[in-house]
Amino acid sequence: MRIIVTGLVGQYAFGGVAWDYLQYVAGFHQLGHDVVYLEDTEIWPYDPINNTISADCSYNVRYLGDVMNRLGLGDRWIYRNAADGKTYGASMDCCRDADVFLNVSGCGWPRPEYMAIPKTIFIDSDPMFTQVGLALGMKDVIERIGAHKYHFTFAENIHASDCRVPHGGLRWRTTRQPVVLDWWQPTPATGPAFTTVMNWVSYKPSEYAGETWGQKDGQFLKFIELPQRVAQPFEIAMGRGQGEKRPTEFILSKGWKLVEPDKVLPDPWTYRDYLRNSRGEWSVAKEGYVKSRSGWFSCRSACYLALGRPCVLQDTGWSAHYPTGSGLFAFQTLDEAVAGITAINADYNRHAAGARAVAEEMFDARKVLGKLLEEIA
Repeated sequence: MRIIVTGLVGQYAFGGVAWDYLQYVAGFHQLGHDVVYLEDTEIWPYDPINNTISADCSYNVRYLGDVMNRLGLGDRWIYRNAADGKTYGASMDCCRDADVFLNVSGCGWPRPEYMAIPKTIFIDSDPMFTQVGLALGMKDVIERIGAHKYHFTFAENIHASDCRVPHGGLRWRTTRQPVVLDWWQPTPATGPAFTTVMNWVSYKPSEYAGETWGQKDGQFLKFIELPQRVAQPFEIAMGRGQGEKRPTEFILSKGWKLVEPDKVLPDPWTYRDYLRNSRGEWSVAKEGYVKSRSGWFSCRSACYLALGRPCVLQDTGWSAHYPTGSGLFAFQTLDEAVAGITAINADYNRHAAGARAVAEEMFDARKVLGKLLEEIA
């Protein structure tokens, strides 16, 4: 089939953004499909060099082309500049005879010509927050998401009795991030620290059903004493986010090391190196994921696992769907987080191998995307 995959690779030309979208492109290619990456967001280009929004998309187009070439994906990409409607890369004719339109994270603008493709798929990578928009009757959210024929979500617990994610009138099927395992080959760990990559606050909390559904800031503070409970270095590549001020000095005073993502991991390759040079990952999740018992699992954590880096992760309900105890540990309390770190350090090589085994079993792009296509057959 010809499959169109949407994304934000050129728009947000920094960090690990590219991996979230291009693993779909490469994964479908591994399955033998004709895949085209399409970036048509209706957002004016962001220039990270000058830190400004601009009508000039030359930096974004050049960056996208370089990334596609380096990953062996060639010239099978299209970039549409929202400022003037001009397109770059392959011909838009690629979309006219496509069989599948895969809108990852809702990045693609649902133009009538795209929605006319026989099988249109919306991939929800931000569960609870996505569905709250539907449940609150937000017209633009309803129109953009409802335009698709199939709806998949990373809320793998969405049909469980303890999950509080509203369905918003749609039939949700579950999926997870595909990982192209060849891109994430394990190597011996060299760094001493457990790390993660996060924003203090990505966007404003949501209000729904009389409750506030927040971001990572509040969850992180629940575990602020972790470095004082275990003899293990912890380093966070922590973006400052929007609105709420990151309490940098307070975090540092509790034994954490902070680095700035835009300086330490400015592109996909330094991002991958950062994960690879870590001993493992320790991370919290957004409050909305945790409180709702969504079952969300991080795209980033899947890549840590593929690199053979053990993970200790806050449980959003994902532990009902993933094997734990060998390379992957869930925690809800500080004591459980300490226990996970301690277990990994007591038998690191076994847990490193276990981490890779979890990735091969649960995230192999061929398995994940093969299952997705089976569900829309």
